[in-house]
Amino acid sequence: MRKGGRAEPVAETGEGEWWRERRADLLALAAERSPVYVYDAETLDRAARSVQDLGVFDRVYYSVKANAYPGVLARLEALGIGFECVSGPELEHVAKLFPGLDPSRLLFTPNFAPAAEFRRAYELGAWVTIDSLHPLRAWPDVFRGREVLVRLDPGKGRGHHAHVRTAGAQSKFGVAPEFLDELRELADRHEVRIVGLHAHAGSGIRQARSWSEIARFLSGVAERFPDVRILDVGGGLAVPERSSQAPLDLGALARSIRSFRKEEPRFELWVEPGRFLVARAGVLLAKVVQLKHKSDEIYVGLETGMNSLIRPALYGAYHPIVNLTKLDEPATMIAHVVGPICESGDILGRSRRLAPAEEGDVLLIANTGAYGRVMSSWYNLREPAGETLLGLSP
Repeated sequence: MRKGGRAEPVAETGEGEWWRERRADLLALAAERSPVYVYDAETLDRAARSVQDLGVFDRVYYSVKANAYPGVLARLEALGIGFECVSGPELEHVAKLFPGLDPSRLLFTPNFAPAAEFRRAYELGAWVTIDSLHPLRAWPDVFRGREVLVRLDPGKGRGHHAHVRTAGAQSKFGVAPEFLDELRELADRHEVRIVGLHAHAGSGIRQARSWSEIARFLSGVAERFPDVRILDVGGGLAVPERSSQAPLDLGALARSIRSFRKEEPRFELWVEPGRFLVARAGVLLAKVVQLKHKSDEIYVGLETGMNSLIRPALYGAYHPIVNLTKLDEPATMIAHVVGPICESGDILGRSRRLAPAEEGDVLLIANTGAYGRVMSSWYNLREPAGETLLGLSP
């Protein structure tokens, strides 16, 4: 077999590879329906409990934008997780799925949302967050006499790519510190009670102390707002992408938060994990449709591509890829795994080591439970991959 390109190690063993034990189930699903995202219920439950069991956060809100599949949301709702929504449609989606949901489990944290979405959030009884002064300047009647949280810019973003760093002057998120005086004046003038402060530094954060640092930043600002009782430290808990990457040290994270709580016991602490809860629970299954050789390069073409999974093109994200059909065979082929979209960037994995692939084989792209289907499109009028939930194993 000819080989092309430089081999890039694939994380073929490690935490989160539930799909190895469920291989037969996955191949059966792919035979009926592909391409398809498959989510594992047990992995979802385990990830959610790992955050809850830290025992340092008063409330855990799942970031719905990561994955809005009803089966996924139902698993998290059953565990008592709340829902952080960034748009009116997300709020309506959750409200429709869980009509009896305690409104305190709904958190609305939009960015540049219209006034109507804030009104609807209050109608649903959700916690409401503003992240600029415009809502209070332009629509004071929406907020008069109500409670709000305010998203602040901590000044420094973190994360695995510039597109996921959500703090600093170059980020569109949050109220900058120089506007705090006007924020206080607007709140007083319009009888708005600022009961919580929120900050989010980015996604894929590996520094365990990051969330206690955010909490300290917020508690310092809280001195200027006497009604503040809630500090929302955001999300961004990292998920390892490669076998060489160590997982986020949850024990160290918990210790740093406990240290802060001893210093400032008067605040409730909220957290908003998204990708951490769902990424490892999801895989994308897609069949091989063609192989192509160009000089020393081999291309393995799948039935779907960036229309289903845009993270590699958008963020340079790495996802392990294996030939599920031949999972037990040696990985002797080195190839670029690509999709059918008419774009040079439609590459799901470069120089991947695979068991020799042929037309009809099912390839599995791992750690795709977050920002997969929710970011998909009909580009080239190709239908993106569907979704399904794999129940508990026997």
